[in-house]
Amino acid sequence: MAESLKILTGNFDVPGIETLDVYRKNGGYAGLEKAVKNMSPDEIVEEVKKSGVRGRGGAGFPMGMKWGFLAKPEGVPRYLVCNGDESEPGTFKDHYLMMKCPHLLIEGMIISSFALGANTSFIYVRGELMYVINILEKAIAEAKAAGLLGKNILGSGYDLELVVQPGGGAYICGEETALLESLEGKRGNPRNKPPFPAVKGLYQCPTVVNNVESIATTPWIVLNGGEEYAKVGIGRSTGTKLISASGPVKNPGVYEIELGLPVEEFIYSDQYLGGMQDGHELKAVVAGGSSVPILPKELILKTAEGQPRLMSYESLSEGGFATGTMLGSGGFIAMDERTCIVRNTWNFSRFYRHESCGQCSPCREGTGWMEKVLYRIEHGQGNESDIDLLVDVAKKIEGNTICPLGDAAAWPVASAIRHFRDEFEWHVKHPEAATKKGAIYVPEVQMA
Repeated sequence: MAESLKILTGNFDVPGIETLDVYRKNGGYAGLEKAVKNMSPDEIVEEVKKSGVRGRGGAGFPMGMKWGFLAKPEGVPRYLVCNGDESEPGTFKDHYLMMKCPHLLIEGMIISSFALGANTSFIYVRGELMYVINILEKAIAEAKAAGLLGKNILGSGYDLELVVQPGGGAYICGEETALLESLEGKRGNPRNKPPFPAVKGLYQCPTVVNNVESIATTPWIVLNGGEEYAKVGIGRSTGTKLISASGPVKNPGVYEIELGLPVEEFIYSDQYLGGMQDGHELKAVVAGGSSVPILPKELILKTAEGQPRLMSYESLSEGGFATGTMLGSGGFIAMDERTCIVRNTWNFSRFYRHESCGQCSPCREGTGWMEKVLYRIEHGQGNESDIDLLVDVAKKIEGNTICPLGDAAAWPVASAIRHFRDEFEWHVKHPEAATKKGAIYVPEVQMA
């Protein structure tokens, strides 16, 4: 099996790679030097567009196109904000990257800020990750002392101040406009759009918000060219992707894969997850973090048409939400036959009810209803009409909120019922069996 290209994680196992000296000895900051000495900001933006790299935080929007939308009014500052809030259940690749190789992100921030004409940029990190914040601040101090940050970077005449801002620990601040509100010292409620951040963002100035992983790709793109990056991956899913893999697999962890890798190979090959833990069978997968639709084994390994499912934006979404899902943030959660889908869905709903900012009625009320109804079903107090009620509430939330948190709460519930309705019905029809400690739904039990 061919070793996949490691654009981001290739040096993660090098001892001391978190320090400036070791990072530079392994090629670090060569991309920055090329960018500020030999390229114009527009040339860098053009290379990012050629690369086809898409936002790695979940939305999958082309990064170069997003940069191209940035307004450039005279006399008005521009800002770059790195979204390191990473609060999606099942997703942990960004803080792994920041912890292992902080200078990779910092180099990416400097190059990206130079390309966008930003002289002050921010890395917004989830407040619980203080150890990561300390690592970043130490690396920033090293870069500043070496003339890689601050005034007249590498003698280029370009100035940049880089600020690490701890968040308050709210999931909603992963949404870009809520993040900007939080950065401004306000409650992290999403803003109505338009105006979009590219026109009126931080402090009502033009702003680009990008994910940690997205920004960390820019040094490689600058050094090797956007066209070389676009050769990696498949179709419009170019490059590599960090995947946070968890669940009862043999080798959980963070993996860098080339997009287009077959899902079956990712789950079962020894190079990646190594298959399920001994004696257990794959039951279902949440492929992109808790907010994306769950798929049963037969639909995560193959599409409804019988084609091998690939780890790419297009392949995972093939079939729409009827038979597909989303790559999302790459939070790959595997489940085996011991997983109770009803309990798992209730657990996700508890999270979204707790994290709803309460600004939009459909989300504020709907997430509460879904959590209550799922609690009833899981605890043997549900009735058959509750299942259709959940589907109806999910439909009422989806598409009716300012930000995507409402959709993120609705999709797991709707998809769980779509693919595992018999398990929900078993909980309703056999409450005594379903509520026994360690009880697991088995299709044959229901048939009996």
